[in-house]
Amino acid sequence: MDKETRLRLAVQKSGRLTDPSLDLLNRCGLKLSRGKDQLLGFGENMPLDVLFVRDDDIPDLVQEDVCDLGLVGLNVLEERRLEMEARGAKASFQTLRTLDFGRCRLSLAVPEGTTFEGPASLSGKRIATTYPYTLAHYLRERNIKAEIVTLSGAVEIAPRLGRADLICDLVSTGSTLQANHLVEVETVLQSHAVLIRTPVPLPAIKNEWAERLLMRIDGVEQVKESKYIMLHAPRAALPAIRKLLPGSESPTIIPLEGSPERVVVHAVCRENVFWETLESLKKAGASAVLVLPVEKMLA
Repeated sequence: MDKETRLRLAVQKSGRLTDPSLDLLNRCGLKLSRGKDQLLGFGENMPLDVLFVRDDDIPDLVQEDVCDLGLVGLNVLEERRLEMEARGAKASFQTLRTLDFGRCRLSLAVPEGTTFEGPASLSGKRIATTYPYTLAHYLRERNIKAEIVTLSGAVEIAPRLGRADLICDLVSTGSTLQANHLVEVETVLQSHAVLIRTPVPLPAIKNEWAERLLMRIDGVEQVKESKYIMLHAPRAALPAIRKLLPGSESPTIIPLEGSPERVVVHAVCRENVFWETLESLKKAGASAVLVLPVEKMLA
């Protein structure tokens, strides 16, 4: 890697953020050359190299300028920030973008049948977690004194082993909690993927590509769930049709050749377009309705 001209981006080697991170880069136009089990991917058409590392290592790799950028979960980033603050240091990585994937939550969960009457009932309890600093911050803000049992994994079985009264762990679908007879009772942190950058100023050529990458990410993120709708309609039906187009800006109206009372409507809808929407459009007078996915868009 040429440190002066090629951007270095750290992503999770294996986990829930790996595939969405690579999909985002692919949609941004990156062609990545990477052999099986290789920890470094080479950008063939962009001066961008991808390092595949443990997610816990990403904040430090970016903060210490080993990598210019990092894609990491907010849960990991916040835990590392609070850990540094607890040790008298200050986190200096910069958050560039909040991304719409990797959504989960750090939650408190109690064994089935346990009475939970709000955060105050945590007082004096033993709470098992792999996020001790985030949990400590949550408890401190509420003036709650509880014992934090720090584990490196298998948090969900801690109550059954008698090591804790309840747990604080990441929850996505809730199936793991259910399988272990636990009930989610309180959210400590809402998490999602974020893009961070080094605090060290980038050389001009790398900074230019970083800005281009951000522009492409914005273009990809803007059109998630978006659809491009084209339809024919009577002019008289336009007010009703505008109200039915979900999350759209002002549509483009084009006269329909040979039919002065009819028009073609083009619109980008930034919300899901359901069958019910199409049926309502048809009832309002629309015809020849075509719905297409939007791959990318620059404002």
